[in-house]
Amino acid sequence: MVGSNTPEIAILGAGIGGLAAAAFLARAGLRCTVYEQAPVLKEVGAGLVVAPNAARLLRRLGVMEDLAGRAVRLDVGWEFRRWRDGTVLSAEDLATACERLYGEHTYTVHRADLLEAIRRAVPAGTLRLGRRCVGLGTRGGRPLLRFAEGPPAGADVVIGADGVHSVVRAAIAGPRPAADSGVCAFRALVPSERAPEFALRPSQTLWIGPGHHLVHYPISAGGFVNLVAFAPAGHGSVESWTARATVEEFLHEFDGWDPRLVDLIRAAETPGRWALLDREPLPRWSRGTVTLLGDAAHPMFPFFAQGAAQSIEDAAVLARCLAEGIGDPAEALRRYEALRRPRTARLQSASHARSDVNHLPDGPEQRARDRSFAGTDPLVDNGWIYAYDAEAVPGPGAVAG
Repeated sequence: MVGSNTPEIAILGAGIGGLAAAAFLARAGLRCTVYEQAPVLKEVGAGLVVAPNAARLLRRLGVMEDLAGRAVRLDVGWEFRRWRDGTVLSAEDLATACERLYGEHTYTVHRADLLEAIRRAVPAGTLRLGRRCVGLGTRGGRPLLRFAEGPPAGADVVIGADGVHSVVRAAIAGPRPAADSGVCAFRALVPSERAPEFALRPSQTLWIGPGHHLVHYPISAGGFVNLVAFAPAGHGSVESWTARATVEEFLHEFDGWDPRLVDLIRAAETPGRWALLDREPLPRWSRGTVTLLGDAAHPMFPFFAQGAAQSIEDAAVLARCLAEGIGDPAEALRRYEALRRPRTARLQSASHARSDVNHLPDGPEQRARDRSFAGTDPLVDNGWIYAYDAEAVPGPGAVAG
């Protein structure tokens, strides 16, 4: 535990990364204030995957116990199916292999359930709602947060966990317009009573086909099936969790696919649709005592389902660096960035490349890809992702490899 003469820490954004940072800081004995632009914390988004690298950290916070009644433990993972007829190209037995290899299982959850579980690990009085940050300056040599309403707030350390449109990111890295990836994503929920039986299995199933792929898995204790699908971007796509499409538009993108999959889409509630914008890894995340975390630092395509997990890893490493380097917060943030940036940049690149592999047109390359599934094990091949323990980072003065 650190003493009372500690830096005043401000976190912008009460998403998964921002709240996780507050929870890990509290566990390390550091107080912070989280500023969130929304007037209330409400359900946004849909499902996400909690892989072993995130689950082990959440368990140490007591969050996995809180999630037990709402999460779905996957027994099959990365079940790849062919788009036209559902032929299974590969499947895994996660029931025993995942824990044996990495000491944890893989789960799927509703984002709102995970957010609420993490929030319960944050001390009361930490959160300030309805505070939309519009600028970052300095006063008396300290960072100063300016808000659309209400007085500004000074802090010794500022953590920008404010997402892909981050105000803090712009202050650190300057304007860096995103490139159009040409891909958009649909997301939707299907109530379990309307979902086909095959979609209720505890499996993360990926249907892959020309220019498109679709992932589905159960969430909310099996009460819903989460769908997320990727297709060529249309003119109506924007980069927003709240943008809407229609079921008919969703169906149009997957016309001619396996009838079982089409039935699953048809049963969906109103889908969202957003553009996937392409951003290169930043050359730096920190400036003085201001840094970035999560999507603000390293937005990535969702093809490895690691966005939330990397935010949680960031939070754990950041808390440890600040706790161990409390006398020099700027140096602590430099260490945090040095530890995290190589890993997240690698994941950004790997996620970006995956869309080309998943979306091959039918032909020789596609057939070679499909044959390769029989000789690979994603659970083992991606061990560099799942075996990583963010709290086992080297001590001060060292950088993880």
